[in-house]
Parts: sequence; C-alpha cells; structure tokens
Amino acid sequence: MNGLMLVARREVVTQIRTKAFVIGLIITAVLVAAVSFAPKVLDRPDSYALGTVNSQQLPLQAAAPEAKFEWRTFPDEAAAKRAVLDGDVDAVLVNGTKVLSDGEIDDEVVVLMQSVNREVRLGSVGVSIPPLQMESVGADTRYQSARTGIAVVLVIVLFMMLIGQAMMVAMGVVEEKGSRIVEILLSTLRPWQLLGGKILGLGALGLINLVTILAVGLGAATISGVASDFPPGVPGLVAGVLVWFVLGYAFFATLAAAFASLVSRQEEVNSVMTPLTMLIMVTYFVAFYATNEPTGTLATVVSYVPPFSSMVMPVRMAATEVPLWQVGLSMAGMLVAVVAVLAFGAKVYERAVLRTGARVKLGDVLRAR
Repeated sequence: MNGLMLVARREVVTQIRTKAFVIGLIITAVLVAAVSFAPKVLDRPDSYALGTVNSQQLPLQAAAPEAKFEWRTFPDEAAAKRAVLDGDVDAVLVNGTKVLSDGEIDDEVVVLMQSVNREVRLGSVGVSIPPLQMESVGADTRYQSARTGIAVVLVIVLFMMLIGQAMMVAMGVVEEKGSRIVEILLSTLRPWQLLGGKILGLGALGLINLVTILAVGLGAATISGVASDFPPGVPGLVAGVLVWFVLGYAFFATLAAAFASLVSRQEEVNSVMTPLTMLIMVTYFVAFYATNEPTGTLATVVSYVPPFSSMVMPVRMAATEVPLWQVGLSMAGMLVAVVAVLAFGAKVYERAVLRTGARVKLGDVLRAR
C-alpha cells in the first residue's frame, strides 16, 4: 500500500509542478466563469421604440414587464411615417385605430398591442375582463429549462474529463514502457501498485480540475444571479457528480492502462485505444440524448447499465427528479463493473507491460500463464 501511495504522490507532484497543468487550470476557470456569466450578458430584455399620433400610450409595460418600451409623440401621421422609415421607432399607433411599421414587426409586439388596446377600449366603457388564472395540474416545470441546461453542461464536462484523464493514463503507461522505466519501477514495486498508483494519482488531478470547474461555475452563477433560476438540490447533485466521475474514471482509466500496456510506442496509442474511445463516445451520445428525454425508456434503462450509467445517471439526476433507490442501484451496478474491470486490467497490465517491441495481442496476454 505504501508503494501505491508513493506512485500516486509522484504522479500528482509531477503534474502539478508543470506549467501546462497550472495554465490549463487557470484557463479552464476563466472559461467556466465566462460561460456562467453569459446568460445574463446575452439574455438582455427586449427593447422597443414606439410612437403615437393622436393616441394615448398603451400600458404595455404592465403586460410585459420583462421588455422595455420607449414612447415618442408625433404631431401628425407624416412625421410618424418619416420616423418609422428612418428607423427611429419600430411602430407608431395612429388615432388609436392603426399601427404604422416599416414591414413586419415582432409578432409578440403585434399581439401585445392588439390585446392591450382591446383592454383599454373595453375599460373606457366600463367593461372589465379579469385575466385567466393559470393552473398547472402536471409536474412542476418551473425549473425545466434550467435543469436541461445544467444537464447539457454536465454531460459535456464529464465527457471531456473522462476521455481526457483516460488518455493521460494511457500515455503515461506507454511512456514508462517505451523508456524502460517500468522495468526499474517494477524491481521494487508490484505491478498492481504501479498501476493503482498511476490511476489514483491522475484521478486526483482530474478531481482537482472537476472541483475547480464546479466551484468556479457555481460561484460565478451565484454572483451573476443565474443561480437564482437553479432548482433545489444542487449541492446534492454536485456531490453525486463527483461520485459518478470517480466511478467512471476508475472504469475507463483502468481499461486505458490495460490497452496501453499492449504497445511500446506512443504512435500506437490511438489505434489500441480506439475501442475504448468509441465506448466513451457512445456513452456520451446516449447521455446527451438523455438531456432531452431523461424519463424516456432508453435513458432510464441505460442509466442502470455500466459504463453508460457513469454519464447517463448524473444527467438524469440533473434533468429530472430521480428516486434515491434508482441512483443507489445504478451506483451499485457501476461499482461491481469497476471491480471487475480492475481485476481484468491488472491482469492484462501485469502480463503485458514488460513485453516490449511489437504490439502484444490481447488474446495472447489473456491466455498467458
């Protein structure tokens, strides 16, 4: 166990001291903060310039508080037409009977002006029509758009983190094997200690990156006010994401190390990693589909099937309410898969990592004694 922790510490210290890691972490934090502020910067209220000729201003602001309306008064219809053609105003209400515009105007503004004008006219003759009471008898959809947005961001982050860390493990294994450093290390360490230490150390770096992304993202969202639209239970979701990352990383990183131990040159890493890369890509596509159909049959079933559950279940947790027993069952299944993969990967790594030269066939490694 001491050997495993020594290898893990070596991986962490070596990577943290590099400029690439520090610069990458800073750039990631800046990008995440920028994305968190983007909704408030881009989602500015609509603004309309309107005018009147021999008409009273319509109380549009009360009917559409999220928009901004500026009114101007014109002495006659000719002046109003010039202002519309010059682009000074979007539309002008003339004599309370018609609206001047340069071509088509926003449909929402048209509907709004029609309905408000009707209410004003009815009110002037003493007729009052109370607004319809809106009552939803289905599930609470107040946070649905926010949930979907969080799910989309989450699946992208998990995909990038998992595939990136798995490739780091693979490249590290091939680098040690190609330089023959692994022979020196295995003279004092057991293969499982070297393999476990590398996975553990690089996994710790992945957690540092993920925690940074989550912390900066939530902090920036809180400062920008975006967090006010978040559904309840975000702290629990964050904790769940960290657990799912650990499980997914352990699964994919172990396979990456096992496959990488079959080759001795970094030029061969991509070819030997193709099956694993395709598996991660398929998992990502299924999880992305689940962002829009989190309660669908496909998303529900696949969220219990390892390794798809490592991305699909956290996406379902973000996009909709998932019972705890379903989350627990999915985690248990993923944990069993991780244990099985660790046993498989350790066997392949131990039998292949010292066999340099040409690419070793997986079948030959498994049949070896």
